[in-house]
Amino acid sequence: MRFTEHELTAALTGAAKQVVAADRKVRKRGVDIDTVWDEMDRYQRFQVLDALGNQILPVLVALPDVDVEPGTRPTYTDAQVSEVVESLAADGGGRLRRAVTIKARTALVQVALASVPPRLDPDALVVPDSL
Repeated sequence: MRFTEHELTAALTGAAKQVVAADRKVRKRGVDIDTVWDEMDRYQRFQVLDALGNQILPVLVALPDVDVEPGTRPTYTDAQVSEVVESLAADGGGRLRRAVTIKARTALVQVALASVPPRLDPDALVVPDSL
């Protein structure tokens, strides 16, 4: 499926928030992740998004095309995502390291996919007369 720029941004941001929430310091404080995300300065958010973008965006772009009904999110099985991650993963580091990398990246992409907003119905969009 072709993701829009907004969908890719939402997916990447959702995955980044989950990564930040997994940080020990954040869990210890027990603060809402949106509050932590808003308290980060732009450069800190950029660093997280940049690091994750290199891992998530190529996989999202390489996923097979699926039809998405309006009001729903695109869904992929772990096997589909894992297959794409394997094809894009760099060789090296040994079998165990590669297996862990593929599992972790598959889980991260699934988190990103869960953060994609539901598809809008293109027929329900209203264009103002002034355009």
